Amino acid sequence: MIQELQLYNTLTRKKEVFEPLNAPHVGMYVCGPTVYSDVHLGNCRTFISFDLIFRYLKYSGYKVRYVRNITDAGHLEGDRDEGDDKFAKRAKLEQLEPMEIVQKYTLGFHDVLRMFNTLPPSIEPTATGHIIEQIEMVKKIIDNGYAYEVDGTIYFDVEKYSKEYNYTILTNRKLEDLLENTRELSGQDDKKGRLDFALWIKAKPETLMQWQSPWGMGFPGWHIECSAMSAKYLGSEFDIHGGGMDLAATHHTNEIAQSEACSSHQPAKYWMHTNMLTVNGTRMSKSAGNGFLPGELFTGDHPLLRKGYSPMTVKFFMLQAHYRSTLDFSNDALDASEKGFRRLMNAVALLPKLMPSVDGDIAIEPLREKCINAMNDDFNSPVAIAELFEAARIINTVYDGSAKITAEELEKLKALINEFVFDIFGLKDEESSNLELNEILEMVIDLRKEAKENKDYATSDSIRLGLQKIGIQLKDSKEGTTWSKM
Repeated sequence: MIQELQLYNTLTRKKEVFEPLNAPHVGMYVCGPTVYSDVHLGNCRTFISFDLIFRYLKYSGYKVRYVRNITDAGHLEGDRDEGDDKFAKRAKLEQLEPMEIVQKYTLGFHDVLRMFNTLPPSIEPTATGHIIEQIEMVKKIIDNGYAYEVDGTIYFDVEKYSKEYNYTILTNRKLEDLLENTRELSGQDDKKGRLDFALWIKAKPETLMQWQSPWGMGFPGWHIECSAMSAKYLGSEFDIHGGGMDLAATHHTNEIAQSEACSSHQPAKYWMHTNMLTVNGTRMSKSAGNGFLPGELFTGDHPLLRKGYSPMTVKFFMLQAHYRSTLDFSNDALDASEKGFRRLMNAVALLPKLMPSVDGDIAIEPLREKCINAMNDDFNSPVAIAELFEAARIINTVYDGSAKITAEELEKLKALINEFVFDIFGLKDEESSNLELNEILEMVIDLRKEAKENKDYATSDSIRLGLQKIGIQLKDSKEGTTWSKM
């Protein structure tokens, strides 16, 4: 029996049955990258996780509008409206225009996600492309009495807002604790309260990125862009808002506050957050020296890595952990995922070669139900993948002749593999796409077959052992010979 789709809602801190506001339509907003540097693995995990969610919702029959923004302005170094603008700082460092920085790292971001075989979102708006919408939202928040101006900068009044709404509803923290843990204003005495944050920031004459506003030349605060763009493309109320768990305490908390101050209600029904990455049990970070970029992971060009791992191996590794659990990178764990992925792909490659029987004792529907129920349980990809290994076992036993499958069940098995491996998980066999290697090995296999037919077993064995030495394993069966990487 197939269970209803349930997801974990950070807002209520429990799993809930997924009931879209306007089924079958689903609106999903995910906080995208700040494109002033190369995308890091933590970002990649978030986007791979929400690509999985996007794919599965579509598979389940929903019509999904997936909006993922590009932050290309207004993100200061500190979360409390302090420090330099990240784009301006990088532009000065590289002696480029800020929008050259934006273009460079946006293209790099897209290249990396393309390597992970993720689907593009329905809409990918940029902060700089929606300045007008952000200004209009700030004006409405001021009109509603939840913001104030100080010399061209607009601050959100958290104390005023907190009298009517729960500012810490997403994190379940006490407002008093936040105030105790927030340092004194120190140079920001123009703010009324320590938790107040900037909606619009007055630009200095030398500021590289600035726009005209009712309050003079300036630029938007970091948080306002997501509130403005999610409202524009999904409405003031929509279904899912996602991002990394590191965004919940500040960015998403302030998004909720802005949206409620503007429209008097919560923006999203369900809030979903991916967990952090660790390396050998320690939190991944640049300062700890244990952080690596996707490119370094692919090439192995990093002191902590023994070798490089393909994009699909890395993606498979990420999918083998639930999106809400901590994901620990280690050479041993990546090696295990590489072997597991190869084992799954080797079985998938045999699928077209299976021959149906008149009778058989294999039933695919219970296996399909287990895969669907795993995904319906808060998108539990590791459990679904474990069921796919059972499908791989079935493929291997049928291919070896130790089990039989009817034509009807074989079609169901093919559909299951196609739906889950390719459509939902977005995996692909990187080796099968290497046509030159395939062609060469097929030619070698034909030469070995010819040697065996001529009873030249020495040459046949020499070819098999020679391929083994370079990591290629041959597998003989009554249907013929196949190859796989060891």
